[in-house]
Amino acid sequence: MPDSNSDATLRLPASVEVAPGGPVVGVIRPPGSKSLTNRALICAAFADGCSTLSGALQSEDTKVMIDALRSIGIGIVVSDGGKTLVVDGRSPGLSAGNDADDSTKLQELYVANSGTTVRFLAAALSAAGGRYRLVGVERMHQRPIGDLVDALKMVVHGDIETVSPNGCPPVDIRSSGWQGHSLEVGGAVSSQYLSGLMMAAPLAGKNDHIRDAGADNESNVQQPIRVLVRGELVSRPYVDMTATVMRSFGANVSLVEEGVQGEHSLVVAVQGGGYSATPYEIEPDASAASYFWAAAAITGGKVTVEGLSRAAMQGDVGFCAVLEKMGCDVHYADHSIRVEGRSLRGVDVDMNEISDTVQTLAVVALFADSPTRVRGVAHNRFKETDRIGDLARELRKLGAKVDEHQDGLTVHPIEGGIDAMPVRSVVIETYHDHRMAMSLSLAGLRIPGVRILNPACTGKTYPEFFADLEALIGRPHHWRSRVEQ
Repeated sequence: MPDSNSDATLRLPASVEVAPGGPVVGVIRPPGSKSLTNRALICAAFADGCSTLSGALQSEDTKVMIDALRSIGIGIVVSDGGKTLVVDGRSPGLSAGNDADDSTKLQELYVANSGTTVRFLAAALSAAGGRYRLVGVERMHQRPIGDLVDALKMVVHGDIETVSPNGCPPVDIRSSGWQGHSLEVGGAVSSQYLSGLMMAAPLAGKNDHIRDAGADNESNVQQPIRVLVRGELVSRPYVDMTATVMRSFGANVSLVEEGVQGEHSLVVAVQGGGYSATPYEIEPDASAASYFWAAAAITGGKVTVEGLSRAAMQGDVGFCAVLEKMGCDVHYADHSIRVEGRSLRGVDVDMNEISDTVQTLAVVALFADSPTRVRGVAHNRFKETDRIGDLARELRKLGAKVDEHQDGLTVHPIEGGIDAMPVRSVVIETYHDHRMAMSLSLAGLRIPGVRILNPACTGKTYPEFFADLEALIGRPHHWRSRVEQ
């Protein structure tokens, strides 16, 4: 089984300290969006024909997705340092020799700790048909996927089940495709469940004959597949992103929330017909951009991120609006967003729709003049690590008072400011979570001696993060080897 660290980060030392300094001023373009890259890979892989994805992200998560798709027969040529992917797509039924009725053999696919990979593939492969086991690292086998599997059980012609306790991976699939046209999923744990079902639906709907549940005979069916979302839907912008990517590959998908009855908050309708190959350009990663905007806010600097705008497909550009509420100046252009740091004030903000930037905001909040309350992110406890409890624990090492809540946390500024802090080294655990490493390293822009352990974990989504940050701030980091620890 492959190591969970990507090749690009295996050579990194055991820890890194970002050197404090003056205001951060500069221009940067982050790598391509992980969310868009892995969504586009799914659509292109199951399309008829050859698609070229440009501006793609090269990281552990995207490599895991590429390797998994290659193992089921998808041709993918990687060039331009991973930024260009030529995907030779295939129709559903790509594993025709993988007979779902032979339950003794399962093709094992490795998903590491990539939530998008396990969730998107569980749905897509159940719709395409075949026998698979999706396995990952130990932490992946602790991350719930039961709501998605329960939804798929409503339509899978065969069987899908989780192996670990509490509805966690590995996931075993024995499927001949989907039957029926309606399924329901909870929206409170992860929007990726819904996104996975949405992207799988055209694969099931492309079959010439769809078996109606409870019917003796197969019949031609033209009605759409409907996915009903039960209860609150977290991270809604990612669902809109999914629909936009699907439409780019020729899918017919609609999202309806007005007039939805009962306990449902959203209904998604997807017509059959599969996907069509197409050239597709991927935006820079807005979650990654948040670290550079935060650098400007923390230091009173001025940072321009190129390739993103207020109209970007990714909801995480909304992080700039939060910084604006905290006192920063934000300037939007057609192809860039600039943040200028000013005196910071605390805010009370619901970050349900931009939950991947909570850790970034928490570090900015350390330097405000009043507490910051983050709401609406209870689901963050089920990410790569507990992004509420573990985040609070590490922030306290920096001298902050942090209150945990069921749906988020309150971060109080460092008492007395950074000038009142004793001169000492603070060792920050990252829990193998890429966002913990990137966000908490920003504290080192103002606080001396903040040592980030296991910087290699950034390889999951942004292998070059520390190199790009070093280039932006114009001074070297302090790296320590395992011997020096």
